[in-house]
Amino acid sequence: MSVMDILDKRAAFSFEVFPPKTDAGMEKLCGEGGVLEQLYTLHPDYISCTYGAGGTNVGKNLEVLDKIQKDGKTIGVTHFTCIGNTKEGIKEQLQTYLDHGINHMLALRGDLPHGWTGTGGDLHYATELVKFVRQEFGDKFTIAVAGSPEGHIACRSLDADIAFLKQKQDNGADYIMTQLCWDMDQFRYWLDAIRAAGIWMPVDVGIMPILDQAATINMALSRNGCVMPRALCEIISKNWIFPNPFVKDPFDSEVEAKKASFKAAGIEYTINQIDEYRACGINGIHLYALNKYDDVAYIAKEAGLLDLI
Repeated sequence: MSVMDILDKRAAFSFEVFPPKTDAGMEKLCGEGGVLEQLYTLHPDYISCTYGAGGTNVGKNLEVLDKIQKDGKTIGVTHFTCIGNTKEGIKEQLQTYLDHGINHMLALRGDLPHGWTGTGGDLHYATELVKFVRQEFGDKFTIAVAGSPEGHIACRSLDADIAFLKQKQDNGADYIMTQLCWDMDQFRYWLDAIRAAGIWMPVDVGIMPILDQAATINMALSRNGCVMPRALCEIISKNWIFPNPFVKDPFDSEVEAKKASFKAAGIEYTINQIDEYRACGINGIHLYALNKYDDVAYIAKEAGLLDLI
C-alpha cells in the first residue's frame, strides 16, 4: 500500500522524525522500546525522516528508515534534497533506498548551508528533482513535495511559489506536505489559490507542536519567515523567560514554572489549530514528533487524530 492509496480513501495521520547525531540519540529513537516503537502504537499511516541541516546525516537517515521498513508497522518516507548532489549521485542514492524497500520520498531543494548561494549540485530546484526522479525511476517512487502557504522565503512572490508548485505536479509529484504555517487566514487563502491554479494534489499539513519558546521562535524565523499570530505571541509573552529564552542559564527565578505554563498553553494551541486545519477539508495531518512520544501522543489523542485510522 502507498500513501496515495490511503489519501484516496480518507484523511491520513503521520509523524516526522529526524536522524539523531549521536549513538545515544539513535538508541533512544530506534532501540528496543524506543520512540519509534512507541509511535507505532498510535498506528500512523507513515513516518517520514528528515536529513540533517544542509543535507547532512544521510547515513543516519537511512538507518532510521531501515528500522521502520524492517519493523513493518508503517510506511517509511525519506526526505531527499538537491544539496551537493550530482545526477549520478542522486540515481545511486535513490536506488539504494529502493534496494532497502523504501519507495516514498519528499522531494526538496533543501535548506542551503550557511554561506552557500546555490545547491552545489546538478539540480537547483525541487521541480527539477521531481522531473529527474520520474525520468529515471518512473512510478517506482511515491513523491511528496513541499507546499508553502505563506510562500517560500526564497521565492519572489506567493503567486510564483504557487506556479512552481503547479510545475511540481506537472512534473509528476503525487501529494503536498505543507511547511509550517500558523496563520490560518493565510492558509485558507493559499488552499483556495492552489485549487484555482489547477493543483489537485492532496494536501497533508505539517504541524509543529508548540512545546518550547526558543524552538518555536527559531522554527518561525530562522529559515521559514512564518507569521506568528497574536494568540501565539501572547503565549510567548505571558511566559517570557528573562533575559530571553535562548540563554542557557537565564536569571529568571520562575523559569521552570514558565516553561511548564508555556508548554501547557502551547499544547492546547496546537490541538485547536489541528481542529481548524481539519475544518478546512485537508487530506492529512503530519505531526512533527521531534523524536518524542508523550507530548505528541497526547496531542494526537486529544485532537481525535487516532480516529482517522
